[in-house]
Amino acid sequence: MHGVDPDSSASPVEAQVILCDAAVAEPSGKVHMLGAGWSVTGAPTPPHAVAVLMKIPWDLANQKLPVVLQLVDADGRAVVVSSPDGRSQTIESRAEVEVGRPPGLAHGTPIDASFALTVQPMPLEPGRYEWRLEITDRSFSAAFSVRGP
Repeated sequence: MHGVDPDSSASPVEAQVILCDAAVAEPSGKVHMLGAGWSVTGAPTPPHAVAVLMKIPWDLANQKLPVVLQLVDADGRAVVVSSPDGRSQTIESRAEVEVGRPPGLAHGTPIDASFALTVQPMPLEPGRYEWRLEITDRSFSAAFSVRGP
């Protein structure tokens, strides 16, 4: 992975993935959420947000950490939908997270990092899905079910 030595003895990243009606992330690491914690929705899915709260270990500060947030089905396969122009596409977001050590922070203190992804309505079939976050060879997720009509 770019920016992370796979053989490193760095402490693990910790993360939570939370489904909510709406969310906004601040640069300070805080996330403001509305309607957080749901796990059942209808079809098509309503607009919603995926909030990701991470604790980056001290020893991974000042390194670029690749992050992938992807919607997968009950079998762990990437969900594919048609884009407005008719092309098939997976539902995912790719980025890099890099946090610096704030002045005066005690050695070994994890550093907050967060983001929120706003998701438009999707025509998902009834069934079980999960938003899966991959960072530094670790996986975190939030599962949800789509009800039938």
